Amino acid sequence: MAFIGRLHLLLIHFPIALVIAAVAAEGAAAVTADDKWHMVAVRNVRAGAVFAVLAAIAGWRLSLEMGMDASPLLEWHRWLGTIGGFVTFAAAIATAGAGSRSPLGVRSYRIALFAAAALVAVAAHLGGQLVWGANFLRP
Repeated sequence: MAFIGRLHLLLIHFPIALVIAAVAAEGAAAVTADDKWHMVAVRNVRAGAVFAVLAAIAGWRLSLEMGMDASPLLEWHRWLGTIGGFVTFAAAIATAGAGSRSPLGVRSYRIALFAAAALVAVAAHLGGQLVWGANFLRP
């Protein structure tokens, strides 16, 4: 089971990139009204949701291993990452309602997508602080 936890570091980068790509594509779809961008966003958020859930499961396993300090930073990272994974999954489910292009379906999907991106970004930043320290962004 310890192996599953160690996969967290490999799994986590893919959903982060997919959610960011989905937000960029959905932003382009909103600006250009081009359905091709929307389809790119939908595919990215659906794939990102699968990997986000897998990464969250692996992260929980990793945090339960011996030698991991249960610091407040770890708790924030753990819970924001878990919530981010579930909100990404909710955004993927909301893509079904966005396909009909009803205003409520599109609005629900976009709110979930942008909320997921915000949560994933904050959780990723906290994960960087856990691994590299508080000053990891400074030169």
